[in-house]
Amino acid sequence: MNIDQILEGYIIYLRNIRRYSPNTIKSYKTDLSEFTDYCNECNKTDVSLINERLIKSYLMHLSELDLEKISIVRKLSSLRGLFKFAFKEDLIKNNPTSHLKNPRTSKKLPEITSAENILKTFELAEEADGNPLLIKVLFELLYGCSLRVSEVCNLKAGDVDLEKGLLRVLGKGSKTRIVPIGEQSKKNLAEYLSSFPVRNYSEPFVRNKADKKLYEKYVYRIVNKYLSKVTDIKKKSPHILRHSSATHMLDKGADLRAVKEILGHENLKTTQIYTHVSIERLKQSYKKSHPKS
Repeated sequence: MNIDQILEGYIIYLRNIRRYSPNTIKSYKTDLSEFTDYCNECNKTDVSLINERLIKSYLMHLSELDLEKISIVRKLSSLRGLFKFAFKEDLIKNNPTSHLKNPRTSKKLPEITSAENILKTFELAEEADGNPLLIKVLFELLYGCSLRVSEVCNLKAGDVDLEKGLLRVLGKGSKTRIVPIGEQSKKNLAEYLSSFPVRNYSEPFVRNKADKKLYEKYVYRIVNKYLSKVTDIKKKSPHILRHSSATHMLDKGADLRAVKEILGHENLKTTQIYTHVSIERLKQSYKKSHPKS
């Protein structure tokens, strides 16, 4: 059987059975298509010819391209998923990834910006041309409620309960979670709703001029524009607001498991990286201010 046929079946499985988001499926398809291209170059398109040795040579090839180790780990993870699927479906007799170990990687802490910088973006939004309320509500959802950009774009009017101060969020893997809305966030969301009322609960909560859902690239442009005015960190994407939100909650003494639930992480280890960010910030603060540092 051809590896391209298995990949096609795997993508259908991720879409229809696992119900992964379009973005996640796109990432898997990109990573795995690079591997099938490599197999084509090596004349090893028949799955019976794909073994551990070939996969190791592919990983070496990626390393020679100066790809970051974390990216290689991600691609290997995609391959594990593909061959695990093929093995379960009896399309292969042996799983060539079963004994492969991840290359060692140094943990890269996520970039964040300060709460003061984020508050400045709200002040800048007040002076903005166009729709300042939209800018404010996007920052409230991305930072105030710690949502992913895809979750913001897919949020329906019926998912927002300002009276109870709760959001119903459809996250990764089509899993629903409940996220609290802070008092200040409630005010800005209510102001947005009063200026841009919805006709029915199935409408997008945040909308463009044509009353349609926002594109993720549009949200990225807005966040990038306003973060660029207040910070010089390298990345200025919507995810920086989510990273910052999680770190600031932990800085203020929030329970790690509560932060995990708010972020919609499946594994506590994913959330724990923010504790490392907080500790690193604590060290920097000590070095700057303590006379014994």
